[in-house]
Amino acid sequence: MTVVAATLYLVGLAVIFGLRTWLQIRRTGSSGFHGISGRPGSLRWTAGVLFVLALVLGAAALVLAAVGAVPPPAGGGASVLAVAGAAVAVLGFAGVLAAQTAMGSSWRIGVDESERTALVTGGVFALVRNPIFTAMVAAQAGMTLMGPTWLSVTALLCLITAVELQVRLIEEPYLLQTHGPAYADYASSTGRFLPGVGRLRNAGPVTAP
Repeated sequence: MTVVAATLYLVGLAVIFGLRTWLQIRRTGSSGFHGISGRPGSLRWTAGVLFVLALVLGAAALVLAAVGAVPPPAGGGASVLAVAGAAVAVLGFAGVLAAQTAMGSSWRIGVDESERTALVTGGVFALVRNPIFTAMVAAQAGMTLMGPTWLSVTALLCLITAVELQVRLIEEPYLLQTHGPAYADYASSTGRFLPGVGRLRNAGPVTAP
């Protein structure tokens, strides 16, 4: 199962980052990728580093488990938990791709304050404000169930921390400043990661860190 998990994870990353970036370049001329920005030690920098670390650790955990360098989960075989994890991971990766597609040319990795893209509020974005991150965490959680080692759990925790920092302290202030009342109204009626949960109250434009 660890070999299957490693293959699924690497293919999933290739599709949601590699394929999506290629499509974005073809459609807009820009990759949409802003990389790790901010001064070292800042919230923006920390979120970016944790995000990259989560992906690297997630891949490393599964590859090392597949070659026997990291002890496999107890029982070793295709347990019910591992099969459930595979289903969650596939749904998560599919959700990421669907949400990326729904964003169209507004899709970005990271924030550039000099850019102004359209505010996407339709489709799955009418249910939650950050469906890409929700689906990414679901995919990572599924992979962790397929290969539950200390390294894969660390990767999941890094991703959750990165997402929380990125959304709450970087993207939301940026979107409030950029789109003003339009985003404030949207955020007050739509959940952050889950439907109805994390709606902003009395939001107003602020300066992004």
